[in-house]
Amino acid sequence: MNDKTMTFSIGDQTEQQIRDTLLQVYDALKEKGYNPINQIVGYLLSEDPTYITTHNNARHLIRRIDRDTLMQSLIKYYLSN
Repeated sequence: MNDKTMTFSIGDQTEQQIRDTLLQVYDALKEKGYNPINQIVGYLLSEDPTYITTHNNARHLIRRIDRDTLMQSLIKYYLSN
């Protein structure tokens, strides 16, 4: 049995790039009448891009961010505040 802890590192995207992208996706979802929080959570849990609208290129934008990186960034932000 291996007792070593595996390490995990995020990609090259900065926290600010992730935040900007997430805000753009949030705004696009809101403009289309969706509940942005529910839609983003659905995407994060399932990795199904159809939770995100194509309006304002939001689906393409969010798919440029690795899902694990996005979740790590959200947890890091939440725990630091």
